[in-house]
Amino acid sequence: MSATRSPKVSERVAPKPADPQPKKKKHNDDDGPDFSTLLRAWIESHRASLVDSLRRLGKQPIGSFFTCLVMAVALSLPMGLSLLLNNVERLGGSWQRAAQISLYLNLDASPQQGEALRDDIKNMPGVADAEYVSRDQALEEFQQQSGLGEALKELPQNPLPGVVLVTPNEVDKAALEALRQKLAELPKVQQAQLDLVWVERLAAILKLGDRFVFGLTVLLVSALLLVIGNTIRLHIENRRTEIEVIKLVGGTDSYVRRPFLYMGALYGFGAGILSWGVLAFGLNWLNDAVVGLAGLYGSDFALAGVPVADGLSLLLGAVLLGYIGAWIAVARHLRELAPK
Repeated sequence: MSATRSPKVSERVAPKPADPQPKKKKHNDDDGPDFSTLLRAWIESHRASLVDSLRRLGKQPIGSFFTCLVMAVALSLPMGLSLLLNNVERLGGSWQRAAQISLYLNLDASPQQGEALRDDIKNMPGVADAEYVSRDQALEEFQQQSGLGEALKELPQNPLPGVVLVTPNEVDKAALEALRQKLAELPKVQQAQLDLVWVERLAAILKLGDRFVFGLTVLLVSALLLVIGNTIRLHIENRRTEIEVIKLVGGTDSYVRRPFLYMGALYGFGAGILSWGVLAFGLNWLNDAVVGLAGLYGSDFALAGVPVADGLSLLLGAVLLGYIGAWIAVARHLRELAPK
């Protein structure tokens, strides 16, 4: 009998264990949507809020128009005064012309020496222009303006000196005084005269106007924020039930806030357009009277219109004010909009 044992049936039947295979990593579908999907959803949400705001404003055209008109008036007053001040600075010439320095030459200075001095002064730093008035020209102008032509003809000689009129580059009291002293030391110059009192008065008047415009701007901007805030508050009250339902189903504060921010920006945009139009029409209407008055004084002065850069700044500022006013109004009432 053979000593060898036959293998057990279980050993013959049971399969050999297979080599371990690396498990494949399943794709995790819980990572959420990708960036492009989120971006499209964000854009669609903003588009829907904008369209909804336009639709709600379109349902109340008269009320929306008058709200924009009130905002436009508040924006037009400080902007219009600022434009008028800028036009006042150009009236009758420029600041440099108002601060002109008069150089009275010696009586023995010849016209050639006066013209040479004028050319030298033109090349000096801080000087915009220089003009020479001879003794004969000065006498002729004095005869015409004083009405003493016949009496002046009896004089044995011309008593008036030649004059060089110097126009500076900038209007600054210290710089003008330094330039005057420098010009007074030039040869053939007997006296250098500068009417600093007139310059100081003009500067004080324009500075007062600037401060007045700034104060008026602060007051009207505050009133503008109150107007837009009260308007947005009324829209919030009209949609209180809807907002509470949105928050009840999980709507975020930013989702609730977004339509009202677009509404405030749209109010500001409409107010900016109306304000630009009011300023353009007002300056054009006032310009007819200004041109007629300036023509009586032999001047071709005319009011400048609203520059494009200023108009765009006005429009952007109005949109920002509407946005900020809406943000303040919504932030104030957002905690009251919790579902009850």
